[in-house]
Amino acid sequence: MTQKSKKIDEEALAEAYNRALALEKAGNFDAAAAAYREVLDLDPEDHGGASVRLASMGRGDTPIKAPDAYVATLFDQHAEVFDNVLVDQLDYCVPLLVRQRIQALGLAPFKRALDLGCGTGLTGGALRDMAEEITGIDLSENMVEIAHEKDLYDTLYVAEAVDFLDDNDDEPFDLIVATDVLPYMGALEALFFGAVDNLVPGGLLIFSSETLPEEDFAGRSYMVGPHQRFAHSDAYLRDRLTATGFEVVEVGDITVRMEEGAPIAGQLVIARFKP
Repeated sequence: MTQKSKKIDEEALAEAYNRALALEKAGNFDAAAAAYREVLDLDPEDHGGASVRLASMGRGDTPIKAPDAYVATLFDQHAEVFDNVLVDQLDYCVPLLVRQRIQALGLAPFKRALDLGCGTGLTGGALRDMAEEITGIDLSENMVEIAHEKDLYDTLYVAEAVDFLDDNDDEPFDLIVATDVLPYMGALEALFFGAVDNLVPGGLLIFSSETLPEEDFAGRSYMVGPHQRFAHSDAYLRDRLTATGFEVVEVGDITVRMEEGAPIAGQLVIARFKP
């Protein structure tokens, strides 16, 4: 017998979350943390990302990933304006950077490509002419619907990235790309092992990540940064890739996007599966 999930008191949840946000904005982090814990008590699945905000304030443990309910809710809410905000307002151009590096290194064409966290299809659009067949997956149903309307992908799924990689039994890919996915993940072993299981020998994994100054990590492999997204250390990325069977082809420093007028530092990583 399946257990029915507890019905959320939406009014109490909204009150607690708005109170927490106001306290955080005012710099009263201890009181904000108490309010975010109230939010988690009311909504254990964490649609509002309270656990991520607690970690960002240094008032909670760093989760191994952003909650699925939070990521799906966040992107469902922004699906209609996503392209405009990300590209036009935040100067997001990672998909074009991926295309440029693939061209510069002479890595294309590809037979089968997988776009993890495909969103509305920005990366699919940038790579469409480089692959015979592209599959896209995203946690946000609204994002996938918009990607479907653009007619860029041969197949689309609503799924979490690691779950899809674990469950997929179709023929392997020769390219897996994940742009703006790692900022919602902390620990990366499951993602990298899943990629290995879904790549042909010599297949490529290309992804972007956000990073912070080394002193901010204070020896940690990853952390939640000031904008509630995960940042990963360069050493951690390289170590986990090597440990899971990849050869690092290239790691380049990039500006992932602008945030409040300031550039967000990141990396564009190309790795090859070497069995």
